[in-house]
Parts: sequence; structure tokens; C-alpha cells
Amino acid sequence: MELEHGERPWGSYQVLDENSNYKIKRIEVKPGERLSLQKHHHRSEHWIVVSGIARVTCGEEEFFVNVNESTFIPIGHHHRLANPGKIPLVIIEVQSGEYLGEDDIVRFDDDYNRCGIQDVS
Repeated sequence: MELEHGERPWGSYQVLDENSNYKIKRIEVKPGERLSLQKHHHRSEHWIVVSGIARVTCGEEEFFVNVNESTFIPIGHHHRLANPGKIPLVIIEVQSGEYLGEDDIVRFDDDYNRCGIQDVS
């Protein structure tokens, strides 16, 4: 099975492994870019920073996550990943839940005018 990968305006992603209960992605965010403010109805996400620094929005909180640190995004929480640094931000994202389809995304704010479009960001 060929694993999914893609380019996005903010950077790129690659699926490293997946089955019916989890999906593991490598996500790279270009300096100064950010993903949409979004939520998921059926999955949670665990983000591990492996390069750079992440600015994370989760619910009402905004905080930084450094290399070798991680954060957990519960099901249904508004969240956003941003790269405030000068080098690419690389995270490993572990999704888990009963449904991991890319159409389980609700966008609230997007720098690239993709609200209402279903995809991985």
C-alpha cells in the first residue's frame, strides 16, 4: 500500500503509518506559516515536535512546544499549529479515534481561504 503525502500552502505532510485505529503523519510547516483553526469530531491528535518550535492553539490556550516536547489535542477542541520560527517546523502527529477520514475537519479560520474545504490541514 502506498502511503499518502501532499503539498499544502503552509508546507507538506506524509503519512508514515495507518490502520483503522490510528494514523501517524510527518508534518512540515514553513517558517511564518500556520494551519487553519479547526476541530475534529471523531479523532484526537498528539503532536511531537522534532525540529523547530511550534505555536499551538488548543481551546482558549496558546502556548509554545519545543523540540522533544509534545501536546495533546482532545476530540472536539479548536486547535491550530503555527511556525513562528526561522527554520521549518517538523512534527510527528499521531491521530487516534474511531474514524480517521480527512473529511472529519471543521475549519473556523484559514489564511488560505479554504474554510469549508475538506483536507488534511
